[in-house]
Amino acid sequence: MDASLVIIRPVVSEKSYVLAEAGKYTFRVHDRAHKTQIRQAIEELFEVKVVAVRTASVKSKPKRRGHTSGRTRQWKKAIVQVREGDSIPIFRGLEAAE
Repeated sequence: MDASLVIIRPVVSEKSYVLAEAGKYTFRVHDRAHKTQIRQAIEELFEVKVVAVRTASVKSKPKRRGHTSGRTRQWKKAIVQVREGDSIPIFRGLEAAE
């Protein structure tokens, strides 16, 4: 699987910013991607050394808008820890605005 198909987008949340300061970055990844593919994709796209990869499946939640009811999509996220000294510059632009 191509690296740009494995990594969909970074997850932007308060928790992901706290983890980014510790060298751990959170990404939304392809549902069928496994840890080895995620590690290789991150190393190829951002030119960093990955130390650990943790994955989690985010379950769908029920939602309502008036009488219409449905569910959100389920998706997979990966928390990637990079080697000390390396960083991924995906959150750098937002940190400078504060």
